[in-house]
Amino acid sequence: MIENTYHIPEILILLYTIITFGFSAVEKAMNWEESIAYYKNHFKDTVLKKAIPLLLLLVIITELIVAVTGITGVFSLVVFNEKNIAFFSLILASITLIGLMFGQRIAKDYQGAMLITVYFILTVFGLLLLT
Repeated sequence: MIENTYHIPEILILLYTIITFGFSAVEKAMNWEESIAYYKNHFKDTVLKKAIPLLLLLVIITELIVAVTGITGVFSLVVFNEKNIAFFSLILASITLIGLMFGQRIAKDYQGAMLITVYFILTVFGLLLLT
């Protein structure tokens, strides 16, 4: 049996979340006006419609923090064999995904909520590997 001293599965999951959250944040920020318009339309029949700019900013900031802590977590795993930052990154990713899924359920976008669940399962699996 091969020992997991290099944390390869954990690093792969972290890389996946870094790419997913990092690109998502940058894309939303670079296309701010289009993102606002899209989400205002998506949540037009919900209690969230008036808070879209603030919520979008919160999502962007959170996604960036997940990406940065993920990068730091990979470095920490590889160089110091330290799991805490990677664990924190995946915890924050999981909390962010729960919030996004909650928003999709409020908008009655059940397909979107189901897709977010796949990301959530991956992050929780990563947390299990890190414990």
